[in-house]
Amino acid sequence: VSSAIDDAVSFFQAKSLSDRASDLTSRKDDIDQGISSLTTALQAVEAVEELFTQMKGLLLSAKSSTDTERSSLATQFNELSLQVNNLVEDASYQGLNLVNSTTSSLKVSFSEKSTSFLTVSGTANQVSLFTGLTGSAASNIATNATGLASSGWTVGTGVSGFDVVIASIDTAISTLRSNAKTLGSNVSLLKTRLDFTSTYVNTLTQGSDKLTLADLNEEGANLVALQTRQQLATQALAFAGQSEQSVLQLFS
Repeated sequence: VSSAIDDAVSFFQAKSLSDRASDLTSRKDDIDQGISSLTTALQAVEAVEELFTQMKGLLLSAKSSTDTERSSLATQFNELSLQVNNLVEDASYQGLNLVNSTTSSLKVSFSEKSTSFLTVSGTANQVSLFTGLTGSAASNIATNATGLASSGWTVGTGVSGFDVVIASIDTAISTLRSNAKTLGSNVSLLKTRLDFTSTYVNTLTQGSDKLTLADLNEEGANLVALQTRQQLATQALAFAGQSEQSVLQLFS
């Protein structure tokens, strides 16, 4: 069936299946890109958690260190804090950063249906997860920990600055882990949907082919039958020719 003239019903049924397969193929590409976007965000969150864990280790060491040692630890702490800032700013995929803005979001459509989609909202800059810190620059942890090099660092009467920041980091790490679980769950969902869409597209394509392509088994059987008939006809002609020659020999 190559046109509606051959078989209008089969032709248009096959075209409907082919068109849907084509539409879903483009959606499949969007899903694949969505997986990459979420994977980038997940990797960034996991990397920030590692940096926060290192920063917590520095604070724990500083609590029992000398002022000279604290000065060195403060330098390391501040450098890590700056790297956290740099990391979350760099964690974008095709211009979308899901770990540095609460106004950003990813929307992945699964089909032409208006309700068939997944939306993933962005999260706040990971640095803003710190709470209860002193200092004026919320975008830079380093300025919030200027007292790290001092054994008398406090943020209130008898309140150790070390303990405040450690508690803040613990809260931040807990939030990061929760964000990572959400992102991981969405990545898994998109991968499942991608596998389904790929299989579905193949099914639609095969269904279209069944309506328009020839049955190879049937056509093969027809070809064998035709070849057999041709061979029999050839043999019949040969026998007929031999009979004519025998009759002519009788009169010669």
